[in-house]
Amino acid sequence: MEFDYSTVHAVKTIKEYGYEAIIINNNPETVSTDYTTSDKLYFEPLTVEDVMNIVELEKPIGVIASLGGQTAINLAEPLEKRGVKIIGTDVAAIEKAENRDSFEHIMLTLNIPQPNGKAVTSIEAGVEAAESIGYPVLVRPSYVLGGRAMQIVADEAALRKYLRTAVEIDEDKPVLVDKYVEGKELEVDAVCDGKDVFVPGIMEHVERTGIHSGDSISVYPTFSISDKVKNTILDYTKKLGLGIGIVGLYNIQFIVDKEENVYVIEVNPRSSRTVPFISKATGYQIADIATLVILGKSLKEQGFTELYPPEKKRWYVKAPAFSFSKIRGLDAYLSPEMKSTGEAIGYDKKLTRALYKALQASGMNVVNYGTVFVTVADKDKAEALPLIKRFYNLGFNLEATKGTADFLMKNGMHVKVRSKITKDNDELLMSIRKGYVNYVINTRNVASEDEQTAGFQIRRCAVENNVTMFTSLDTVRVLLDVLEEITFNISTIDAE
Repeated sequence: MEFDYSTVHAVKTIKEYGYEAIIINNNPETVSTDYTTSDKLYFEPLTVEDVMNIVELEKPIGVIASLGGQTAINLAEPLEKRGVKIIGTDVAAIEKAENRDSFEHIMLTLNIPQPNGKAVTSIEAGVEAAESIGYPVLVRPSYVLGGRAMQIVADEAALRKYLRTAVEIDEDKPVLVDKYVEGKELEVDAVCDGKDVFVPGIMEHVERTGIHSGDSISVYPTFSISDKVKNTILDYTKKLGLGIGIVGLYNIQFIVDKEENVYVIEVNPRSSRTVPFISKATGYQIADIATLVILGKSLKEQGFTELYPPEKKRWYVKAPAFSFSKIRGLDAYLSPEMKSTGEAIGYDKKLTRALYKALQASGMNVVNYGTVFVTVADKDKAEALPLIKRFYNLGFNLEATKGTADFLMKNGMHVKVRSKITKDNDELLMSIRKGYVNYVINTRNVASEDEQTAGFQIRRCAVENNVTMFTSLDTVRVLLDVLEEITFNISTIDAE
């Protein structure tokens, strides 16, 4: 949907500007493959050979590759080598953003910090890099869509397993090893015309770093960062757009640590999945704006003379939607690899109400009563305690596995202990299947688990039986804000 949005808006703008607009797409579940959208539609595979066949037939003035996601932008270089004119962000700019060495050079030149990292082309080089950077590290292949095969690894054994089994690694396919920095994650979608930059809004994620941006709840305007951080983000966004040579849309993801240091995670020199959300939230149709820039009409000519317009007075929330129950065997644990299959938007004058609308619209069952089943990793127990107490104070019943239950009971809560899952005892899973549990909260100690672990079975059981489940305590925190808002309003009405 996200890149379809950019494509359809671009086609409309191209046609209004007096050109014939041609779409090449291989996805039947899109508006852009409706034959009434463009002047011509080619429903063909997105490969160099198939695109070149169309180019040789149509002889276009130029090809836009930066509005169709990573698949499209990966075609830019091979097409240019075959004599095709790429308009908008060119191949040189794409290389600056996506090639690790080129990007690091840009970052050093502009004096913009990023997490310490290295591109490696062998297992031993990866191990050596991780030792020098320090665990935990975030590992991922280059040039991928949706964070495919991204993972946070905590030690050498896990890293060796990842490099052996999860990715193909060689001279042509380097793997990126970066220091994992825990903090708030934010992102922007911006338009650059080569001289000026326009940023319609800054989005803040509810979940901290370590969960893919597509699987995070995203909020506009930001809800917890200072003006100093905002100004730094805007400064970096402008410098990077101009420094890389972007002409059109680009997306930047940031980390803000506890000391309010701002780091750039990555720059995507293309449209991103948040373009529809930020366009709807701010009222600025940035796919249209970017298309006009690509066609040669500057931001100033379009009337955009300031970097960042005043923020809206209303809250907008984008919540991910998942299809875990329909994909057998997929672990529902959120990670740096994207797993959501859709999204929903909620907006309101009050943040908690906007969150409630978005969560409900995304398919989550939000109730302010019932039973919460909890099983959290030792590393998360201290952080989870005040959150579970909030459920307890709202009147929820608590169930937990023995280790978590003992911890909660020591801290003054009444908890029903559920027995460990065995071949002869699935009492815990039966409780979830029969609808006795309203929420499942599960975190884990290790970066990956196989299908035999209790945690995996609990998560699969929850999603297969439509029980709302959380693997991030940050998401639990905002759910509690919503539940307390609902409960407070009901109590106020009752009192009146």
